[in-house]
Amino acid sequence: MGVLIANRQACRTLPEEKIQKTARIILNALGCPDGELSLLIADDPVIAVYNQDYLRRQGPTNVIAFPMREGEFSDVTPHLLGDVVISVETAAREGEKMGITFEERFDQLLVHGILHLFGYDHEQDEAEAERMEQKSDALLALIREAAA
Repeated sequence: MGVLIANRQACRTLPEEKIQKTARIILNALGCPDGELSLLIADDPVIAVYNQDYLRRQGPTNVIAFPMREGEFSDVTPHLLGDVVISVETAAREGEKMGITFEERFDQLLVHGILHLFGYDHEQDEAEAERMEQKSDALLALIREAAA
């Protein structure tokens, strides 16, 4: 299985091979080395459309996840995890505000999106938000380790 990447933005040149490797580190650490996901790298106008159409929220956001392991037919293709959409423009702005590189912020959003595919949810419950943050921190540490 694999990580399918579609780059639908012209704001930044992104190293697809590094993104694939990072996604594999995350999937391996989550016990799903055969997991399959698609990643759409977008700009703000593209993600704003997804945000409006699927979440009924106005404007761009940083990351949206579409899990495929939920619902009535989730067992049909158990290795298919879902889709993650990341806006490079929002990631760049947030990284700058946070005092981190674009690459660090992109990795954070990739982890965040993939965790949503695995059922983590920070919006419904404070304890679950804490659990998601801890898992995110552990995965980001693994990514930094692999890059060193």
